Amino acid sequence: MIIGVPKEIKNHEYRVGMTPTGVRELIHQGHQVLVQREGGTAIGLTNELYEAAGATLVESPQEIFASADMIVKVKEPQPQECAMFRPGQLLFTYLHLAPDPEQTKLLVASGAIAIAYETVTDDHGGLPLLAPMSEVAGRMAIQAGAHSLEKAQGGNGTLLGGVPGVEPGKVVVIGGGVVGENAARMAMGLGADVTVLDRSIDRLKLLDNLYGPRLKTRFSTVESVESMVCEADLVVGAVLIPGAAAPKLVKRDTLAKMKKGAVLVDVAIDQGGCFETSKATTHQDPSYSIEGVVHYCVANMPGGVARTATFALTNSTLPYVIALANKGYRRALLDDKHLRNGLNVFKGQVTCQPVASDLGYEYVSATDVL
Repeated sequence: MIIGVPKEIKNHEYRVGMTPTGVRELIHQGHQVLVQREGGTAIGLTNELYEAAGATLVESPQEIFASADMIVKVKEPQPQECAMFRPGQLLFTYLHLAPDPEQTKLLVASGAIAIAYETVTDDHGGLPLLAPMSEVAGRMAIQAGAHSLEKAQGGNGTLLGGVPGVEPGKVVVIGGGVVGENAARMAMGLGADVTVLDRSIDRLKLLDNLYGPRLKTRFSTVESVESMVCEADLVVGAVLIPGAAAPKLVKRDTLAKMKKGAVLVDVAIDQGGCFETSKATTHQDPSYSIEGVVHYCVANMPGGVARTATFALTNSTLPYVIALANKGYRRALLDDKHLRNGLNVFKGQVTCQPVASDLGYEYVSATDVL
């Protein structure tokens, strides 16, 4: 199979879909890999490293899309990339279609076969291709939030860890999954006063067993969310309904009750955001204020630590890329129900139930289309 790795073109996105190590593994399996020149240079993955791994370097994305059987990316295809897909061409990347009707429409119209990293599952009920970026984003959320709390950034001037004789900042994490746990861990490491809210008692028990009295836990209700958010200096939105748009857990009228200069970091922004006042921002212009509350809503947070994120992502995606390349997409998807759960769009049909429901498409099961 010919696998294509184009350069990412989203704002300040320096990650790349595959490392030279991944390329070498695919070459060893008998496949050809096309990599766009300078695709990884910004994070130290030079053209020479890709050539040494056996990749064929090409100048333009048009060459890659015209020749490759499978496109491996990081972020969702931008409109100009969607226009280059051929019917039946395979795409493997993050998609986040539910809050993005325009991208969904373009992918459906293209006739491509689109597998989304974020809806591939595993035997433990997890999302193995979302997890590495969730780990990165959760940890970054505290870095970003701590910076945004500085007075010069519009924050209330609180140091999360405090100092002797001065109480630490209050951090509230809504959602106790991978993002939430990593955010809480980082915040505790700084010495903050940290509370995690979740609707799963089992998850709260697990976090309590892991971190003991250092971490406070609360069952998530409308009342507990509102009361905790109003006390917080930093709120991290870390909720996820796989494949679907994120629920709006913090309403606009709550902002007026919050501390002036408090910070909201919405890690769920890729799925539409879990704060009613969230709108996607970029690394170039990451935050804005409403009612005196700073909103940090960067839609590709792990792109800020692109080198770490790229290696973590390839570690997780490579086995699936190899399976798709070795077996072909149909056999690979039929053989692996968890990879099959990643199939979102198939030759003009929507095969992900939450996406179909949220955007008004007729749902067709992946098994039926295959």
